[in-house]
Amino acid sequence: MGHMRKLASIVALTSVLLVAGGGAALAHEEREVSFPDGTGSVPVLRQGEPDLLVCKTDKADFERRIANFPADLKSRNLDLFAKCQEKGVRHVQEAVDRVNRPGMTIAILPGLYREEPSLPAPAGACARLPARWSDWGYQILSYEQQVQCPHNQNLVAILGKQNLQIEGTGAGPLDVVIDAEYRKLNAVRADRADGVYFRNLTAQRTTFNSLYVLETDGFVIDRVLTRWNDEYGFLTFASDHGLYTDCESYGNGDGGLYPGSASNLNEGRGHDVPRYAIEIRRCKSHDNALGYSGTAGDSLWVHDNEFYDNMVGATMDSLWPSHPGLPQNHARFENNKIYDNNRDYYHHTRDGTCAKPPAERGYERGVVCSQVGVPPGTGVIVAGGNYNVFRNNQVWGHRRAGFQLFGVPAFIRGENDLAKQADTSDFNRYEGNVFGVSPTGERRPNGLDVWWDGQGAGNCWQGDAGASSPVVLPVCAATAPELTGGTRRLLAEPVKLVKLYLCADFSAAEARLPAGCDWFGASGLGKVEAQLALGGSLVLGLVAGLFWWRSRGRAAQRHDGDGAAGSGDAPAPVAGSGDAPALATGNGVLPGSVAITRRGRRLVVAGTVAGALGLVLDVVAAAVGSSAQAGAALLLMGAWWLCLGSALRAGRPVFGWFTIVVGVLACADAFDRLVYLIPVIPLGPGWIRGPVTGLWVLCAVVVLAPRRRRAAAERPAEAEVTT
Repeated sequence: MGHMRKLASIVALTSVLLVAGGGAALAHEEREVSFPDGTGSVPVLRQGEPDLLVCKTDKADFERRIANFPADLKSRNLDLFAKCQEKGVRHVQEAVDRVNRPGMTIAILPGLYREEPSLPAPAGACARLPARWSDWGYQILSYEQQVQCPHNQNLVAILGKQNLQIEGTGAGPLDVVIDAEYRKLNAVRADRADGVYFRNLTAQRTTFNSLYVLETDGFVIDRVLTRWNDEYGFLTFASDHGLYTDCESYGNGDGGLYPGSASNLNEGRGHDVPRYAIEIRRCKSHDNALGYSGTAGDSLWVHDNEFYDNMVGATMDSLWPSHPGLPQNHARFENNKIYDNNRDYYHHTRDGTCAKPPAERGYERGVVCSQVGVPPGTGVIVAGGNYNVFRNNQVWGHRRAGFQLFGVPAFIRGENDLAKQADTSDFNRYEGNVFGVSPTGERRPNGLDVWWDGQGAGNCWQGDAGASSPVVLPVCAATAPELTGGTRRLLAEPVKLVKLYLCADFSAAEARLPAGCDWFGASGLGKVEAQLALGGSLVLGLVAGLFWWRSRGRAAQRHDGDGAAGSGDAPAPVAGSGDAPALATGNGVLPGSVAITRRGRRLVVAGTVAGALGLVLDVVAAAVGSSAQAGAALLLMGAWWLCLGSALRAGRPVFGWFTIVVGVLACADAFDRLVYLIPVIPLGPGWIRGPVTGLWVLCAVVVLAPRRRRAAAERPAEAEVTT
């Protein structure tokens, strides 16, 4: 097992090197950060009068904005406006700069806050900061550099303030709008701001992220809307004791919600989880590339949310290096509605829209420029995560799959140890989810309920999962992490691994959409898996045809010692094989014919028919993405090999038995896909069957090759006798 693990790790490492060479880019680059010490707590909303007021001076505009408020709320805002005109400030950053002690509250009155003093480009020393530039065109600044130059990247910078509460006083989030106008990386940044509380406001239109919380122990995002950003709506990173509640995000090129690198509390704990670092509840994320993005999204409790009308509803992954807390682990998704995530925004990349400056792309009109390569039409993707639990979610209306799970070798996250390359995806549980039915009872099936690459240990699904790839899945037992029918596979299924490798070559910056990947529009025979199936079927079909054609000749009559004709079932020799002299065509045997009996010829015919059907079905299955048809195709091809091997045993015993072995492997692969995952083995049957089949084809070519030299050597002797 140890040697097999190392071999599998080397194969995985090689594939990752190829993927890395394909141009995968970092999703988010940040300074080196540390997790909080965990001594904080989730802040609680404070009532009472605010310490600082922010408002504009145009009373007519203000009165128009509050005209339809309920009477009590309207009266309160009018009172606050009068006070603000007397002793308030006009910009949010100005109020933040006046915070001089922990526990203060800033109230922002209805209005549009463009934060004009923060907008100018860096000048003087701030324009010459000695910091590395990221692949995305911004500098990776230290915390000290952020303090020195807070508006190089941020419209509003909250740096080091403790227990600060910022709330809008309107009836809803859209009454207070902080607008970066695509001129800043972040609209609002809270950095090392323990206890920060954001409530009832909107942040929008950045070249990266609307609301960013970094290295913070204790934060709340409450009734906040984010929209129209190149990357993320909400980004919280390297933080603990966090809460997203009743939020909304849309129009983002990556994730609407991104709780990345949450405090890694539960690493090594299995499914025994004492607490979660961040809770996300009652939020809506829609019309994004990803509704939820969770690179190193560790120790997260995500419940009672809606993820809909995105390309993908939610992802959690270990795909990007330099994110603390990898590999991703311990996200708990339950009671969420995940539906209709079928948007495909890649046409904006194809037609050049996303090559324009952000302000000209049309985000406000529904354009989304995806920064990630993902399979549109998917509910939830786990790409290299461990110990995640998906329970009691409603998942419906996805054209591709409700859930996807695949492994990510450790090299991608910067781990070079070969022993770690297959350490994801393990012990993920899917239980009690409702597939393909909306809350109103409408039948809205997913294309597949589950797509799994087959890699990992301890993964299990509920017994009533519908259509899946593979057709059979390990079933969860009652108590985590127990399961029935489990496997530990070090590598994914070969064709799925090739597909993932190809599709990873996406690049938003270079507008590169890999051909052959159905994530980006390939279909039918244009898909890489269909092309692989077609190529293999053509080769095997040619070999099958040659065996059938070579077996058509009438078996030679073999004479006994007393001169009687041998049985009609006696094998005909293979021409030039050394087993017997070559037979003349006048005896009814083709030059180079395969030595088989009459009964064997019937087996060859039956097997060839089954094999031909299997080869055609294999291509169809790959083109339409049917795992059941692929398994049936393997059974038919297995029947061909078994029939052919049985027919060849008499004249070619070694090759005949080899052919039978190939047939058994094909049937075992079909059994593994259709009936029951074979336990114990560290690699799926496909990894064994593929190389063995390739070797068999080479041997078949040797067996089928005509031998003419002996016949040529005999002809002069015959001529001499005639003379």
